[in-house]
Amino acid sequence: MSRHLTLIILAAGILALTCGSCGGIRQQQTPAIIRIKGSDTMVLLTRRWAADYMRQNPGVSIYAEGGGSGTGIRALIEGNADIAAASRTLTPQESKQLARLHRSVGISYLVAKDALSVYVHPDNPVKDLTLKQLKEIFGGTVVNWSEVGGLDAPIMVLIRPPNSGTYLYFQEHILEEADYSAAATVAPTTAAVVAAISHQSNAIGYGGIAYGDSIYHCRINGIPPTESSVRYDLYPLTRYLYLYTVDKPRGAKQRFLNWVLKKEGQEIVRETGYFPLWQGE
Repeated sequence: MSRHLTLIILAAGILALTCGSCGGIRQQQTPAIIRIKGSDTMVLLTRRWAADYMRQNPGVSIYAEGGGSGTGIRALIEGNADIAAASRTLTPQESKQLARLHRSVGISYLVAKDALSVYVHPDNPVKDLTLKQLKEIFGGTVVNWSEVGGLDAPIMVLIRPPNSGTYLYFQEHILEEADYSAAATVAPTTAAVVAAISHQSNAIGYGGIAYGDSIYHCRINGIPPTESSVRYDLYPLTRYLYLYTVDKPRGAKQRFLNWVLKKEGQEIVRETGYFPLWQGE
């Protein structure tokens, strides 16, 4: 073999190795994408999880959006989300849709505990309400604060839209499936509820415990929404928060969900203002 031919073969080999290496680098740089959508109550938490996890795992891109539990579950069913965040369990209809489209009823993960908090303005003298009083206020039979020990002023009731898991939870556990007051004002997000109450001393609303430094979290039946009262289910409106997948997760999704349930992910639950599933060491 001539020296010239040997050099050509050697150069071709080096080029092949170089291209193969470049292909490997390109593959490593292609991020795994995880789309989380759902509960507005949980959006503070899912965005914090996403930010911290991506910082530690630069090969993963996580997009976390709110919109409501129902919106997130619908996105999961329709293939527009990889993980749904929800403050409630799936409805029978949602399970049927999953089964019909994906031959699966979905997999749920308990990821945190929350106190569904009742918000009032800090200047409102009413700091403690019973479950019966809440039903009367949000159902529209009590319309003035003087009827529950407050000032003579009309009650401005704020609720979430029907696609919200919090809306459904409150309707089930407080209104006992009855309708909300026709005079209630619908706020699109929990943040909007908090903003309205912080500027309106006669307003009342509800949402997750992690929201609202500018408002007061009422005691319910004399019990405040604290970590202790939530952990031992003493607070009447204690609930779990969920993540859902269509089927058993693999790869990046599985690693992310494992991280959420481990010590670091649960510490973020606490730091964000929710309650972890178990006590830290």
